[in-house]
Amino acid sequence: MTDPNPHSLQSTDPARDILVDLAREALDEKRRARRWSIAFRSINSLILLGAVLVVASLGSEPAGHGKPHTALVRIEGVIEADGEVSADHVIEALQSAFKDENTRGVLLQIDSPGGSPVQSDLIYREVRRLRQLHPDVPLHAVVQDICASGGYYIAAAADRIYVNPSSIVGSIGVIMNGFGFTGGMERLGVERRLLTAGENKAFLDPFSPVKPDEVAHARRLLDDIHAHFIDAVKRGRGQRLKPDARLFGGLMWTGTQAVDLGLADAIGSTDSVARDVFKAEDVVDYTQKPDFSERFARRLGATAGAALAKGLGSLEVR
Repeated sequence: MTDPNPHSLQSTDPARDILVDLAREALDEKRRARRWSIAFRSINSLILLGAVLVVASLGSEPAGHGKPHTALVRIEGVIEADGEVSADHVIEALQSAFKDENTRGVLLQIDSPGGSPVQSDLIYREVRRLRQLHPDVPLHAVVQDICASGGYYIAAAADRIYVNPSSIVGSIGVIMNGFGFTGGMERLGVERRLLTAGENKAFLDPFSPVKPDEVAHARRLLDDIHAHFIDAVKRGRGQRLKPDARLFGGLMWTGTQAVDLGLADAIGSTDSVARDVFKAEDVVDYTQKPDFSERFARRLGATAGAALAKGLGSLEVR
């Protein structure tokens, strides 16, 4: 009868045993080599994919450079330093649009509720700088659904602002918001233990009672930023603004009302301005968007400072 377990048989041939061992070692080595080969191929594929993505993000240029066109730069969403609508991306797009000798006019297509006052001001200043460098290339803004707060801050730098009758325009104001948890902490029996170096280091701490002097200081900050906002709108719009005290109180208006108040110039759209104003129906999109690697790095690099800022409250031109 044959032994069901062949390994239980002891070989009486030493030479055969050596050959079997060598064969097993050769087979194991081949398996290891195959695994390493698969691993290296996978790594090389990832490297190649990364290189393709980088080249695509660096080398992508808007189509249509060879003929006269309207250059489009879209501002869609919240304006923030680490978001898709940041000063870096918008400014890069604007510079590319003005640099192209076939650009007949630049259109800022805005659909934004606002955001960072700093980012908005950086874009505003760059628009005015580029207009001085390229006086023969007009720059107009076209409002989609909403152009409020920081969105309007940027639009005010344009030569003209076009709106839809139902667009929402304005909200020229500044807001700082946050939460207070002192009452809830008392009911829960939670004790706040806060140590600082500097009497105002815990400015507007949400877990501490409100201090009148801190509120007063915060209001001065808001008033100062609001004054910058108002000055930017007045410099951009000039005598077109109607003498209405409500303009700078944070209210929003329809597109039709905005035209009546001088906050906008006329009813129009991206296509109508490109066709009838710039006389260049071909629209080339210069909008810059963060690529995958940039978005991933930003998410990965979230800092404690961002969490602290959220705890103190957000600041927006709204």
